[in-house]
Amino acid sequence: MATESDRASTKGAKAREDGAGGADGARRPRLHGDLLVSSLLAMLRNFPAYGYQLVQELGKAGLPAFDSATVYRTLRQLERSGMVSSFWDTSESGPARRMYSLTQAGETFLALWLDVLSHYQNILQSALDSYDNRGARGDSGGPPKGQERKRSRKGGRHA
Repeated sequence: MATESDRASTKGAKAREDGAGGADGARRPRLHGDLLVSSLLAMLRNFPAYGYQLVQELGKAGLPAFDSATVYRTLRQLERSGMVSSFWDTSESGPARRMYSLTQAGETFLALWLDVLSHYQNILQSALDSYDNRGARGDSGGPPKGQERKRSRKGGRHA
């Protein structure tokens, strides 16, 4: 009979196998949630695709680790919410395959999400620029060498 520690050990091994944790136990980014949704919608904006094609394209794009079952589950959720539509393609030899395409609702959601991501990118870039500039000032976090902060006339605050 498996003990709690056996189950925890197995769960930890599975997480590492899936890319959720490294050899040092550190968590690694995973592709899920809105990032997965927006990635799938963006790909479907370019061309209708089978689920398997989308899994392959996500892998080629160099995105964080993901579970292919999560991709298929997400596609079904997107279809239920009206953002994608699908049909069974029987045109090729072999088993029928589900082909997904973007709907107008999906296009609208993607446009809104891309605006949010653009805004977030600006915030992150500003934070990165501040971090990069910190190195130019030295370890103290003060102004760059040779440049002192000027005092304003109001209460001695920094300008």
